Amino acid sequence: MDFLNAIVALSNFVLIPAIAYGSQLALGALGVTLIYGILRFSNFAHGDTMAFGAMIAVMVTWWFQSMGLNFGPLPTALLALPFAILGTMVLVLITDRMVYKFYREQKAKPVILVIVSMGVMFIMNGLVRFIIGPNDQKFADGERFIISVRDFKAMTGLKEGLAIKTTQGITVVVAVICVALLFWFLNRTRTGKSMRAYSDNEDLALLSGINPERVVMYTWLIVAALATTAGVLYGLDKSFKPFVYFQLLLPIFASAIVGGLGSPVGAIAGGFVIAFSEVTITYAWKKVLVYLMPESLEPDGLVQLLSTDYKFAVSFVILIVVLLFKPTGLFKGKSV
Repeated sequence: MDFLNAIVALSNFVLIPAIAYGSQLALGALGVTLIYGILRFSNFAHGDTMAFGAMIAVMVTWWFQSMGLNFGPLPTALLALPFAILGTMVLVLITDRMVYKFYREQKAKPVILVIVSMGVMFIMNGLVRFIIGPNDQKFADGERFIISVRDFKAMTGLKEGLAIKTTQGITVVVAVICVALLFWFLNRTRTGKSMRAYSDNEDLALLSGINPERVVMYTWLIVAALATTAGVLYGLDKSFKPFVYFQLLLPIFASAIVGGLGSPVGAIAGGFVIAFSEVTITYAWKKVLVYLMPESLEPDGLVQLLSTDYKFAVSFVILIVVLLFKPTGLFKGKSV
């Protein structure tokens, strides 16, 4: 029984949160890797694009709630998600037309576009905080748990309880659907194949008659959808706070680089590597070890390698190690 309690505790505090967090990072990293692979620059405004999309979802959710609309046991934010995606698509297309298009036409070096994206990042960050404010905003409703601790204990008779939040289940399901649709689009549709060809060899793609502006437009539309979905799922699972999305930029970029920049499969793998690394290193293992070790050897302290305050430091260390020893990432994307 103690072994089962240890497994339940591990699942409750490490496995399930890491899977949900990894799904959110994977969606964010997919957007980063698409921009890098097709438009050939690192988009530092990606985190604040997520914040903007989540902000629209929060405001539309509040509007729906004020009218008495809901989605039953599911969060109302899922009804607001399409509106948020459309709003973010408009934002990124306007930004591309007003900012990035000029530098593309000038054949600017990638480092110039990176600096430009940092300017866009600060403007978006200020815009979001100006509209909705800098504080935490709660917008999750519906059923809170798929399985609650009390129900799990009643079903199993174990001392340790397992809780699966509705938002965690939704995160995994939505992430799987988004990834499946993205891979279908890239591999089965003519536009997706054009994007892949443009990413592999721009000159050859242009000679083949591929319209570069159309590729750029579809890339931004897909990135807007992925960023908004990731931002809304993260906000539902935790809470919405604009500055947190700015901080998320580090683990998202770490996920993309660890997996291999330009590789969609690598972005997904990198998201889960970063998520499990952050959660396992900052988790206090005493609860699990108490079930597994003899009473005489039970630890006195928390057995925690790092405080949760240093969660993002784990991403930074992994990022540095990968850049030093394997800059192409796990799936051999483009070197940084």
